[in-house]
Amino acid sequence: MDEGLPSSDPQPVEPTVPPPLHPPHPLLAAALAFGLFITLGATTQLLNPSFGVWFTEVFIFLGLAWVMLRRAGFRPAEYTGLTPFLGKPALFGFLLGVANFFAVVVPLQFMAQRVAPPWLREMFDASRLFEGQTPVELALLLGGVSVAAPLCEEFFFRGLFQRALTPPAPASPWPALIISSVVFSAFHLDPVGFLARAELGLLFGWLLLRTGSLWPSIAAHAANNMVSSVLFLVATHSGLAKDTGTDDVTDWRAVLGLALVGWTALLGLRAAARHVPSVWGRGTPPDEEAVRATKPVPLFAVQLLPWVAAATLSLVALALVDGRGVSLSVYDIQHPVPPLAKDADPGLQAERKALQQLRKSVRKGEMPMELYEEERLRQSKAHAPELKGERP
Repeated sequence: MDEGLPSSDPQPVEPTVPPPLHPPHPLLAAALAFGLFITLGATTQLLNPSFGVWFTEVFIFLGLAWVMLRRAGFRPAEYTGLTPFLGKPALFGFLLGVANFFAVVVPLQFMAQRVAPPWLREMFDASRLFEGQTPVELALLLGGVSVAAPLCEEFFFRGLFQRALTPPAPASPWPALIISSVVFSAFHLDPVGFLARAELGLLFGWLLLRTGSLWPSIAAHAANNMVSSVLFLVATHSGLAKDTGTDDVTDWRAVLGLALVGWTALLGLRAAARHVPSVWGRGTPPDEEAVRATKPVPLFAVQLLPWVAAATLSLVALALVDGRGVSLSVYDIQHPVPPLAKDADPGLQAERKALQQLRKSVRKGEMPMELYEEERLRQSKAHAPELKGERP
């Protein structure tokens, strides 16, 4: 046998090791989201608050995070912990969100309201978002606050931003948790509610770290928003908000009582978690192979096209369904009038209420647009010094 001839035996093939994946840069994601939020998101919310909330949550927070994760080679739902759905951890997160609202959020908001000057409280009064809404719009707005915001914001702030910031074990995840909670609160552009929302960010982020699933965070977020919305609506329809001059709890004894109830519930949930360990879910995030996309990453334009097309179609639908409302909102932006304090002069309140009623009639087509434009312009000019920053 000639040993110089090449062997016919097949050579072993080395397995192809896929390159490591790198999550999207969290600072770039936050910068892009904030830029879109204060431009496109703010504009749509000014045109129609109920539509704008859904538009902002779906196309900015969810859409941006989805595209960035897909472009990085991940399966977005698996990477963020959105799948699989974990029922018991989600229920535990919801109950924790309710208890935390009374135990922590209410006292923090009470103290912030006490410290903040009246003009700052009026400027960042979130309850004004519910004013002047039709029943359909109010339902959409409540749905956006209770469903769209928890799902989409948790997907972005915890699923993408916090996870991208969190270093591999054994490094501590707490710096990433703290940074993400601060950024989450800052995005709301509300200095009065900053501490309360930062605490919520800590709770939501801790649930993700503890359970490895996004659903407990979504459920806790939804519980917080639902309870606060229900309490506000009850206070408004019962007349309590008008009587107290604010939509927040103002009696320290009531705040203390709610806090005691909340802390009792938190201790009860802690004891229950010890007896039912399944409420903590799988406990760890999936490894890289479990979240790696199995299909080739499409071109960026191909990924972006469905989101841009859907966003454009939704804006066209808004113009077709509520063209007069959009026109009125544009005119309101051009001729602003300052919000009145709840203890403002009764004459001014009656004047502003008449303007709101006129706007509703014009929007329904019962009155000509010119009547509203004239009255809005008159009130805008009458309050011009106040709009320039000259407070009485």
